[in-house]
Amino acid sequence: MSLHKTAPPLRIAVWHNLPSGGGKRALWQHVRGLVQCGHHVTAFCPESAAGGYLPLDSLCTVHALPLPANKKPFAPRFLRWWAEARLAAARIASHRAHAQLVAAQIAQGHFDVLFANSCTEFAVPAIGRYVPLPRVLYLGEPRRQFYEAQPDLLFLAPKPAAGAATCGIKALSNSGKALFATRLLMREERDNAALFDRILCNSAFSRESILRAFGIESEVCLLGIDSDRFQPVFDEAKAIAGPFVIGLGAIQPHKGIDRAILAVAALPANLRPRLLWIGNDEGAAYRTAMEQLAANQQVALQFRTQVTDFELVRCLSSALALLYTSRLEPFGLAPLEANACGTPVIAIAEGGVRESLIDGENGLLVADAKPQTIAAAMLRLLQEPALLQALRSQCRAAVVDRFSLAAADARLVAALRSTIAAASKAR
Repeated sequence: MSLHKTAPPLRIAVWHNLPSGGGKRALWQHVRGLVQCGHHVTAFCPESAAGGYLPLDSLCTVHALPLPANKKPFAPRFLRWWAEARLAAARIASHRAHAQLVAAQIAQGHFDVLFANSCTEFAVPAIGRYVPLPRVLYLGEPRRQFYEAQPDLLFLAPKPAAGAATCGIKALSNSGKALFATRLLMREERDNAALFDRILCNSAFSRESILRAFGIESEVCLLGIDSDRFQPVFDEAKAIAGPFVIGLGAIQPHKGIDRAILAVAALPANLRPRLLWIGNDEGAAYRTAMEQLAANQQVALQFRTQVTDFELVRCLSSALALLYTSRLEPFGLAPLEANACGTPVIAIAEGGVRESLIDGENGLLVADAKPQTIAAAMLRLLQEPALLQALRSQCRAAVVDRFSLAAADARLVAALRSTIAAASKAR
């Protein structure tokens, strides 16, 4: 007879308001793992987040509750700064009201722990204010536009006219209106973060970003890759059509699609691969601009959106390499998905990708973001078949061993259980 007691399953309340993309895939995999481990999971979200990309209702019960609409306050022109601040306050009030609705339902469910995730409007949600349970937040990154130059810092004063020492009163006033509203939103996120018992993140780089932004400690809880879903599937039709490189991510400026186009254009014309970019959503104007840039640079570019996982795996498996051209990404599931399909990654050596990509093992890390530097890495794969074959033969094992879903599930469950135990001791 065994003397070891099996730990009882947890009752977990999950909250999120994530858009399509890596964060939502990570949450979907977390919830699936929790359910497969025998835990009882109920998800809560705003009505706008209930369906669409990787819906959680395929895994567990989902309660979609209203998120009250923001009403733009009226203000005369000379009080426009006040209107901006009121609008920010209305957004905060809307999310707090939703959080209170969710908290009232969670209170009736006899849950053991709250497992919260990020929001399209607030990186750190308000739900932790109102739920009297042990509270865990999985935070991929702070809201980057608050803390990083993109391309300028929010807090920079407006540029003065040529020859002037400082900007005019009107420019300073216009800048101050938006800045005051931003400060309200920043304070809300910082205060929300402080109310969670534990913050988990996806990389050491993200842990440092959270510390810089909020002055709060967090812990790395690595994600896993679904190596059963993402595995090599060679597509002969694509091979006949010639080599291509692939990009993966929203068709938006922050993904650096222009950088990928210019990198392909920097290759000799007779060696240029096609560029396929797959995204879950797009900005129409940016897509048009990138198509025009590609045409001007004589780069064969194709955009595809909302592809199935089956088709995504086929494309990743058949590509020469994944070009990972966004900057300072916190972690990045896309490189792991490509590696699991037997495809090496070319990435800029910064952000969280330095923790998952080992140069010469599952891809090539480049020293800077210059298109010519990225092109030089592509040229190596095109001209050194032995290197390409070595990377292809190694990259799947590199991520399957280090980023298994089973290990990721175990890490998350351990973090949830220890948070519950710590809260119990504190009572």
